[in-house]
Amino acid sequence: MLEKITWFGHASVRIKSEKIIYIDPWKIPGGEKADLILITHSHYDHLSPTDVKKLQKKETVVLATADCLPQLSGDVRAVKPGDRLSLFGIDVEVVPSYNLKKAFHPKGNHWIGYVVTVEGNRIYYPGDTDFIPEMKEIRADIMILPVGGTYTMDAREAAEAVNALRPKMAIPIHYGDIVGSIKDAEKFKKLAKIPVEIIPVGTS
Repeated sequence: MLEKITWFGHASVRIKSEKIIYIDPWKIPGGEKADLILITHSHYDHLSPTDVKKLQKKETVVLATADCLPQLSGDVRAVKPGDRLSLFGIDVEVVPSYNLKKAFHPKGNHWIGYVVTVEGNRIYYPGDTDFIPEMKEIRADIMILPVGGTYTMDAREAAEAVNALRPKMAIPIHYGDIVGSIKDAEKFKKLAKIPVEIIPVGTS
């Protein structure tokens, strides 16, 4: 499954199977159009209308929080924590995402992460969050999670999360642009008690 996941830097991810999923596309170099685009919240480095438009085709479905919708066009659907839906044969669970002791991502904004099931693998993308209590209820085979700190969990907190949830694999993101560095990813890998793949930034 790892070879089907591309990281475009910061928090931008593509999952390529029979259908193509992009999550929080920002500074995308181009590449294949999306079947499904998932947006976690309205901060500019996660909601990029320019990148979304670049990836859209007529049939593309975009899921996003309600505050994102005014900046988007096409088949755009508002989702909130607790929602579950199936699109193109892909099961999507919408989960909470927020900071515990920081003001950047308040719980009251109802911002989100996603669990998507692709080829039988549950892939958890938590969005900009700390290690929140709700996370302990999530079952995932692969976790793609932020490690850069400041606005999200740092490497140590991210390791606590994967050590509690015990996925088969974890991929660190949200470092190397705006905040964090490869050192955060390496620290996360050292502290995690499950396999961690530090993947290079993709170009297509």
